[in-house]
Amino acid sequence: MLGEDINDSEGEIKVSFGYQCNSGGDGIPSGAVKGVESRSDIPRNGSFSCLSGAALSANATLANTNICNGLIGSDILPSLDSPNSFRRVPSSPSLSRLDILSSSLQSSMSNLSCSPPSPVGSYETDSYILKTMSVPTRGDSFLNAVEVQVAGGAAGEDRVQAVCSEENEWLFCAIYDGFNGRDAADFLAGTLYETIMFNFNLLDSESKQYVPSIDTASDESSYSEMEVSSRSFRNGVLDILHRALSQAENDFLYMVEQEMEDRPDLVSVGSCVLVMLLHGNNLYTLNLGDSRAVLATFDEGNDRDQSGRLKAIQLTDSHTVDNELERTRLLSEHPDDSMPVIAGKVKGKLKVTRAFGVGYLKKKKLNDALMGILRVRNLISPPYISTEPSLNVHEISKSDHFVIIGSDGLFDFLSNEEAVKLVHSYISSNPSGDPAKFLVEQLVIKAAHSAGFSKGELLNIPAGRRRKYHDDVTVIVIILGTNHRTSKASTCI
Repeated sequence: MLGEDINDSEGEIKVSFGYQCNSGGDGIPSGAVKGVESRSDIPRNGSFSCLSGAALSANATLANTNICNGLIGSDILPSLDSPNSFRRVPSSPSLSRLDILSSSLQSSMSNLSCSPPSPVGSYETDSYILKTMSVPTRGDSFLNAVEVQVAGGAAGEDRVQAVCSEENEWLFCAIYDGFNGRDAADFLAGTLYETIMFNFNLLDSESKQYVPSIDTASDESSYSEMEVSSRSFRNGVLDILHRALSQAENDFLYMVEQEMEDRPDLVSVGSCVLVMLLHGNNLYTLNLGDSRAVLATFDEGNDRDQSGRLKAIQLTDSHTVDNELERTRLLSEHPDDSMPVIAGKVKGKLKVTRAFGVGYLKKKKLNDALMGILRVRNLISPPYISTEPSLNVHEISKSDHFVIIGSDGLFDFLSNEEAVKLVHSYISSNPSGDPAKFLVEQLVIKAAHSAGFSKGELLNIPAGRRRKYHDDVTVIVIILGTNHRTSKASTCI
């Protein structure tokens, strides 16, 4: 099966994107990966060498949604999605995507302006008057660059994004695992990266990668000063990711309130969120829900060039009722509700305990917009779904080999250890191959076997009906290190 393609009629790969880079003769020769753009004009000193992504849909969903008066689907996502290749775009356009939303929605008194976040449900008029904001200039934060490479796409209710600056040596990846529709995932894909970029302007310029010169034999005070500054910088990055997510949540729920009279289904739409930012040797993660980031690393004392056992370390928390810590937290936060968990789900509706959107489990007003059996009975003490993310920063070492980030559809069939073992085996035999696509293929084989089908029979079942056998699945694999710099990805729809 190694390297076998998904080429059946319903599972055919119709969207793919990627690029490759050479670095002074150390990288993959131009043309080694078919259809991948070559770049050889930028020095490569970052912490990752290869990006591979793949996605397969199971849910049937609309091609575009009409949240924000249709602007997300018609104007913003087309400028971000790049279905056939990574493409170069200016990092600081003259009119940001947030400006586009702001200009068209001024009369709605929305807070789509990157104003400081307020608690969900607190919409003071003066605080939420729309302002047109320009994006930060190139010198305002370490993420800014002359240009970036962007790629992205959708598979069912999932959305995936990748943004890379080889100039400034950072990589942003995000997986938005939508549910009850794709509006929330589309909203995140259209706004969260831009909001994060904007908020990095607030990071104190004095804390930007401050690394004083150190005499290791005597200058202990300078070393201590550097450590404090580095820790402060990392905490600042995590705070900005948190702030941007809170801003996006406020914006989305405000828009839901504006549009729920025409579309009451929006109150139940939500998304899990997994964001990964790699800069230098720091790998930052933010997650809500049950998507995962899994690090493959060799046992202590063994780097990737030595023989040693590769182990899987989950960098993110699983926010589901199956997690005893999450279940305990939920029960403790609702002492007056004897049934916050019904039939293994929050109020009988969701297995995830933290998510973006899903307003009807957060505000009584939004729950009341639903009719009949769709409405949650006895919504005694909302919110029942938290928007407080898990945040983590991992300092990459020589022992770290690669990172897998994926929606829960992947881990429905593969454990962390199985996924790591499969990727390691594949890239050892296929150094120029596509490990994310390979993982998706392995998942399809397991799902088909579980259902009593061949792989081809399963993939020929139309999206929607196929959800009975597997979920939408999105995977990104990032190979760490500075050798073999290629990037490629694909979306199966």
